[in-house]
Amino acid sequence: MKLCVAWIISALLSSNAVLALSRSQQAVFELRKLQASLETYPGFNLDLDSKRLVQFLETEEPLWISEMDKLQYKAMGLKFFDITDSQELGSLRHLRSKPKPSYHEPNASEKVATVLKELKKGNMEENLRKFSSYRTRYYLSDTGRQSQEWLLSRIREIAIKEFPHSWSQNSIILSISGSDSPDEVVVIDDGSGTVTILEAYRSLISSDFRPLKTVEFHWYAGEEGGLLGSQAVAMDYEFRDVNIIAMSQFDMTAWVKKGTEEVIGIITTYVDPNLTEFNIKLVDKYLDIPPVKTRCGYACSDHNSWDKAGFPSSFSIESIFENKSPHIHSTNDTIDLSTEFSFDHMLEFAKLCVAFAVELGGWAEAK
Repeated sequence: MKLCVAWIISALLSSNAVLALSRSQQAVFELRKLQASLETYPGFNLDLDSKRLVQFLETEEPLWISEMDKLQYKAMGLKFFDITDSQELGSLRHLRSKPKPSYHEPNASEKVATVLKELKKGNMEENLRKFSSYRTRYYLSDTGRQSQEWLLSRIREIAIKEFPHSWSQNSIILSISGSDSPDEVVVIDDGSGTVTILEAYRSLISSDFRPLKTVEFHWYAGEEGGLLGSQAVAMDYEFRDVNIIAMSQFDMTAWVKKGTEEVIGIITTYVDPNLTEFNIKLVDKYLDIPPVKTRCGYACSDHNSWDKAGFPSSFSIESIFENKSPHIHSTNDTIDLSTEFSFDHMLEFAKLCVAFAVELGGWAEAK
C-alpha cells in the first residue's frame, strides 16, 4: 500500500544537501499547510514530534529524527530506512545454512502462455481507480487502513493473513502452498504495482495454478514511512529461517515518459545479480518491450529489505530510474493526470509477474 503524500516540504539533510533560500521559505509555508491539514481532516494517528531512527545511506550511521522530519525528507524525494523497530534485520544472514539458489533457463512457455491469456487490462484500471480513490493511503491514517481492508477484500483464495504492525494498516500475505517443495518460497511484492500483481494473481488462480514450490504475494504497509512493512516481514522470515529462493519487487509500473522508449527498468542495486539476470531473460522471452538496466540506490524500495536480510531479491520498474514518474507520493500521483500513465505498460509488468511465479514456482500436473 503506497502513500499519497499531499505536502511538499523542503529541508536540509546534513552538509550534503544545500537548498536555496526560496525553498526554505517554501518549507515554512508547506509546514503550516500540513499542520492545517491535520486539523482540518481527522483520521490521522500521527505524532509529529515522535522520534524515529532512520538510515539514509548504508555507509552512514542512523540518525534519530522526528516524524515531521521524515515527512519533510520524503517530500524532498529522499530514500531511507526507518529502522526503529527493525534494527536486527540482517543480523542472522551470516548464519543461514541453506545453499544459494540457482536459476534455470526459462522453459515454461506453454504454461505461462495459458495464464497470460487471462490477464485483463480493464481489471487493473477498475482496481486502481478504486484504490486511488481513498483520500490518502498513508499508513498512519484511517483511510490508509480502509484501503488495506479493500485490498484484502479483493483477494479471494487459499491462505491469506494480515501481518500486524504497531500502526493500524497491516501488511497482507497471500500464500499458495507448493505441492512438492512447500518449504521453498517465491515471494512477489507490491498504487500501480499493487494492482499489477493483484491482476497477475487473479489470472493465475483463473488458470488453476498449482505450484510445486510455495508462491507468496505480499502487499506491505508503511513503505512511505521508511520501508516499515517490508522490513518487519523480512525480519520475521529471517528469524524463522524461511527458505526464500527468490523475491521480486514491482513498484511503479505505469509511467512512460513522453519522448522515451517504452522499456522495463531492471534495477541493479541491492539485488541478487543471478536473479536479476534471470529476470532479464523472462522479459526477453515473454514481454513485448525490452529490458534496460538502471540503478536506484539505497532504501529505494521494498526489495532492499529482503536484500538486507540476505535473501535473493530483484526489482523491476517502469523505466530507467531517471525517467520514472515525477509525481510519486504527491497529490499529482493520479491516473488521469497525463497520457504518460499507461495501463498497457502495466500489463507488461503483469506478464512478468506471471512468468516469475510460473517459472520459479513450477506447476503440478493435474492428476
